[in-house]
Amino acid sequence: MNSRREFEIAFVGLKPGIHEFNYEVNDSFFEEYGEQDFWDCKATVKLLLEKTTNFMMLRFQVGGTVRVVCDRCSSDLPLNLFEDFTVTIKSVENPEEMNDSEEDPDVFYISRGESHLHVAPMIYEFINLSVPMQKECEFENMDGPHCNPAAREALQKMKNDAEGKGNPVWKGLEKFKDLDENN
Repeated sequence: MNSRREFEIAFVGLKPGIHEFNYEVNDSFFEEYGEQDFWDCKATVKLLLEKTTNFMMLRFQVGGTVRVVCDRCSSDLPLNLFEDFTVTIKSVENPEEMNDSEEDPDVFYISRGESHLHVAPMIYEFINLSVPMQKECEFENMDGPHCNPAAREALQKMKNDAEGKGNPVWKGLEKFKDLDENN
């Protein structure tokens, strides 16, 4: 867990105002969390922490690249990360109870006695949220530089076969269309 010390911020000693922290995140960061939907992570996270007397505002700026598998052609696809996330941290007497009842996912409570803020779980979550659910090449016709040509040909053949034969599921429904127009 000592390698995680770099993701701890001793906020008690910080003066009110904006403080900047920068993190370089690679695949070794995710080993503790298990297998991910991406690999070859080269992410940068810029954290702007604004400390006031009553709360802290954290703004995470995620950038960099990861590699994913394209959902259409199964090819390795480089993906650029670029997202901003904001979290408000408040100090309270009963943080567990407040976190359980809080409906806003961007508000997090910590104990008044806390002196360090652990940002590794937030960085993990925000990098994962930066990766889209549907991972596809940006080219509509699958003609991009990363598209798998064999998959493109197979999908085109399947499309041509379906257009030529028509879908047998709908074949019998055509007679009902004529009945509806006569009434």
